[in-house]
Amino acid sequence: MTKPNKSHGRLSIGATLRPRELMTDTPRLAKTWTAKIVTLFPDAFPGVLGHSLIGKALKDGLWALETVDLRMFGEGKHKNVDDTPSGGGAGMVLRADVVGNALAFASHDAPKDRARWPVIYMSPRGKPMTQDMARRFADADGMTILCGRFEGVDERVLEHFDVEEVSLGDFVLTGGEIAAQALIDATVRLRPEVLGNEASTEEESFSNGLLEHPQYTRPAVWEGREIPEVLTSGHHGKIAEWRQEMSEELTKERRPDLWEAHEKQQKSK
Repeated sequence: MTKPNKSHGRLSIGATLRPRELMTDTPRLAKTWTAKIVTLFPDAFPGVLGHSLIGKALKDGLWALETVDLRMFGEGKHKNVDDTPSGGGAGMVLRADVVGNALAFASHDAPKDRARWPVIYMSPRGKPMTQDMARRFADADGMTILCGRFEGVDERVLEHFDVEEVSLGDFVLTGGEIAAQALIDATVRLRPEVLGNEASTEEESFSNGLLEHPQYTRPAVWEGREIPEVLTSGHHGKIAEWRQEMSEELTKERRPDLWEAHEKQQKSK
């Protein structure tokens, strides 16, 4: 198969079964953490992942992104990827043989150990995405993400490939591409050197089981509202106490579920 031509920032579209490596102006480093995306819309990537610190890290080779075009594994003249639900019902379902071939292709150079290389399906019935989940994915060698469409995916392929279902919340999107980008962003930012300041990930929401404290910056007074005096006192101990108190108050008020879990964790220590 011929190697597709590169363009600035992403690869040009070509009818090839080779994964499209995105934003690889620099050589990929050995053992680079890689996200492989199985999708009907490869042009949706890198999307927002090509910007800001995540995009810079992508260009610098700190992580890699590949897309596998699900349509290339479709059946027949029109490359069909879906069919009507067994047992009747509205909509269409992605075929097990089509998705299976795409996942098999994506996994040809990936570890079979799911702890080292999770295979994820973005699904509203999956486990809710959490910061701990993002840390687990960041500690792996990489991951494959299946972006669903229509009414979903044939259950047999999810079982066969030991696919882990992940949800961003109790709502439904038209496809998994946006959700996949959110998951990748949450994961990649935890990789070494991506953000450039490890302390920034230690103090943010969910990192210690609490919501993050309020943040302020200049001007000192805006619309008659002043920065809390303690933050301009220069007393680091009092600032730390204030931030902890604010985190606890916000968590109690806005996420009682998190607060309950936090209290249980504190009592078990």
